Parts: sequence; C-alpha cells; structure tokens
Amino acid sequence: MKEFIEDQIFEGVDFREQELVKGEYENCVFKNCILTNCNLSGLRFSECRFESCDLSMTNLAGTSLINAQFRSCKMLGVRFDTCNKLLLSFSFEGCVLNFSSFYQLKVKKTHFKDCNLQEVEFIASDFSGSVFLNCDFTHARFENTVLERADFRTAFNFSIDPEINKISKAKFSQAGLVGLLDKYKIEIE
Repeated sequence: MKEFIEDQIFEGVDFREQELVKGEYENCVFKNCILTNCNLSGLRFSECRFESCDLSMTNLAGTSLINAQFRSCKMLGVRFDTCNKLLLSFSFEGCVLNFSSFYQLKVKKTHFKDCNLQEVEFIASDFSGSVFLNCDFTHARFENTVLERADFRTAFNFSIDPEINKISKAKFSQAGLVGLLDKYKIEIE
C-alpha cells in the first residue's frame, strides 16, 4: 500500500542515502535536496515544489507530475518523456535542463523562465501556447514540434525549422529571426 504524504517540507535531504517513501505527495516542498540518479518511478507529485534540488538523471518512469514547480534546480539528462502522461503539467524557473527529453509529450502552456535548455529534445512534442522567457536553446532539437502561439521573444540560441515544425502565431523577436532562418546559412546584419 502506498503512503499519502501531504503538506510536508523536505529540506537538505540526500535521497540517495534515504530513499523517498513510495506513494503520493501532495502540496509538498523539496528544498536543497539531492535526488541525483534516484528512482522516482511510479510516484505521484501533485502541487509540489522543488527548490534548489539536484534531480539529474532521475528515473521518472511512470511518475505523475501534476502542477509541479521546479525552481533553481539542476536536472541534467531527465527523461520527462517517460512520465505518466495523464494530467502531466509543470513549470520551470532558473533550472538547468541540459540533455533532457520531452519527446512526444503534450504539455501545452508550459512556462520556462531563465532556463538552460541546451541539447534538450523537443521532438514530436506539443508545446503550443508555452512561454520561454530568457531561455538558452543551444543545440536543442525541434522536429515535428507544435509551437503554435508559443512565446520565444526573449529566448536565444534556438534553431527551429519552420518547414518541419508548426509555428503558426508563435512570437519571436527580430533578433530571434536568425534562429528560424538558420538552415539557409544566410548572413543577417
């Protein structure tokens, strides 16, 4: 039987040494915790907040993330594409998500602010209506991605091919147009 944990604060816990109890977490806060390489598969996090945590290479197979907030977290190589797709929703602020994957996810209206999204995989996913404020997309991969009505006005270092991605009504700054014309190898001054 899985446990139900509600309204708890976990601060400074190294979950590599003290395993996270299998169950459902609701309205919990995780501050300065280490979850590197931890197996969180099958757990449910609803309305939970992760602040200044290291979740790099964490196993999220079948994990439910419902309205999860990540702030100032290190999340290298996280496979969000293995999460439970039902009610999947999250937001990221000041996070390093390099080498992570959102492959084939439908996570419309997701908010990213001040995040490093270098070499992140957005292939065949739906991020329509999402906001990417001041995010670095160096070598991120967009193929068959739905980005309609997404806001890239302050994002940078992205390369999005309009011919193989849906970008109708997406917002870009003039400086960001370079990332849409990248494949043509033209010089824009």
